[in-house]
Amino acid sequence: MKKRLALLLAGAMVLSAALTGCGAAKTDDTQKTDDKTAAATDTAAAGATPTLDAIKQKGEIIMLTNAQFPPFEYLGDDGTVKGVDPDLAQAVADKLGVKLKVVDMDFNGIVSALKSGKGDFAAAGMTVTEERKKEVDFTDEYVTSSQMVVVPAGSTLTAEDAALSGKNIAVQEGTTGDWYASGDTENTGSTIKDANVLRYKSGVEAGMMLAQGKADAIIIDQKPAEAIVASQNGKLTLLDKKLTDEKYAFAVQKGQDDLRDFINGVLAEYKDGKVDELITQHMGIK
Repeated sequence: MKKRLALLLAGAMVLSAALTGCGAAKTDDTQKTDDKTAAATDTAAAGATPTLDAIKQKGEIIMLTNAQFPPFEYLGDDGTVKGVDPDLAQAVADKLGVKLKVVDMDFNGIVSALKSGKGDFAAAGMTVTEERKKEVDFTDEYVTSSQMVVVPAGSTLTAEDAALSGKNIAVQEGTTGDWYASGDTENTGSTIKDANVLRYKSGVEAGMMLAQGKADAIIIDQKPAEAIVASQNGKLTLLDKKLTDEKYAFAVQKGQDDLRDFINGVLAEYKDGKVDELITQHMGIK
């Protein structure tokens, strides 16, 4: 009987030791998780810049754009992309100490390309809209613009939604002008109905089609509209009425706050008319 009691006591001690060991292991795991959480919190609090660090490591920053939107972006005589946005982007690159690489592509594909990591940011005279904000994050706004109507010289067409309804309207595909001509009330406030929207890869091409009599009007941003009219030597007229009030900003991938904030710092240096100076500098481009 005493022998049996001794065995039971010994077994209880082994079990107790095992349970104590399991408890210690669980505590260690919990502590490791807590340590990781604390480290992540400390990193965030210290102002970590993972996106900027990656850009600096590769030595270049990639801008996605569509070089058919003067004066904001266009192809210069040497074949390189020039304009207001490349100038601002170069300032970002210079401040980061890296090279600027500009990728010219269809405007309609820029947001998708940015989301898939084919560029670091987009700068393409891009209007901030609620629809786009679902896909990307925007920097501070740096330009105020409007959608305008361009018509052939001598046209009696007015910049009224009712007058534009049912007409052949040329636009740059995927732009706010495209949405407005298509009667997108949610994003643009447009009440145009049943227009035949002629979509082109660039505003320049849309202007050429209008000058050739292949459309009744163009709807496009104000400064590109002015450049298009100037390029057609009196064949086109810009109507006075503004269809919308809009803001341009650069776009970055969702969650890349460090890059967005860095660009905001550069854009802040271009306040007090400095962006207007760049616009004037690049106007008159054919």
